[in-house]
Amino acid sequence: MGTRREPTARQKRLGAELRRLREAAGLNAREAAALLGVNSVQISQIESGISGVSEERLRRLASHYACTDGEFIDALVAMATDRTRGWWEEYRWQLPTSFLDLAELDHHATFRHEVAVLYVPGLLQTEDYARAVFSARVPALTTDELEMRVRHRMARKQADFPYKLVIHEAALRIRVGDRATSRVQLNALLDSSEADNITLRVIPFDLDGFGLAAGTMTYVGGPVAKLDTVVRDAPHGSAFVDAEAQLSAYRMRFRTIEAASLEPERSRDFINRLAKEL
Repeated sequence: MGTRREPTARQKRLGAELRRLREAAGLNAREAAALLGVNSVQISQIESGISGVSEERLRRLASHYACTDGEFIDALVAMATDRTRGWWEEYRWQLPTSFLDLAELDHHATFRHEVAVLYVPGLLQTEDYARAVFSARVPALTTDELEMRVRHRMARKQADFPYKLVIHEAALRIRVGDRATSRVQLNALLDSSEADNITLRVIPFDLDGFGLAAGTMTYVGGPVAKLDTVVRDAPHGSAFVDAEAQLSAYRMRFRTIEAASLEPERSRDFINRLAKEL
């Protein structure tokens, strides 16, 4: 297979998982290459996502690495053989790669758990709210750049996986746009909360001593738990976290926050009161 100019986060993740399996087996890249009859450079390219890997070679490597988790191996094979060219590809070379990686992550997600502190999450933003968020960017975007980001964000809203969202009162009260934009956004949240796949909860300001609510997090389910991903905001885009120990910690963190938040019905009442105040 040829090399890729710019591997996606999904392709990099496949390579990272193969590297973890190799390291767990106590093999270096040269030894792994010998198992396939290739050179160590090719193994390095596969593990960095620059080169693809066939199903036959992937299963051979998994066997040599003594991986017996059949469900996990099948999931890796599905990643390796996936030829999906999703709607987000029309934005390639026009938007930062992180935008495309997020859309691809949405497409393959089995569920999503999110904690929002400062902004309404992108998947539930109205067009005007999203435009206000992107308008605050420094340095300022051109009109074309701004509208392209808004179109991309609206297209991401087609995702229909099970979605649990815990949103802090701060995100509900902060006006990224004007009063009318905020009112429409709150009402849109109420409408979204009625969807069968969405569970929305609120953390009010008067919840005592709850420091865990201080940080935004997005936990995205993969085909198996080992392939889950946490998305964290970073200065130059989104950072994907996938180390098993960190995933476990984030799972526990979300459960704790979810348990402390208001029940869905009380959360809708809370948002409705805020909307009426505007």
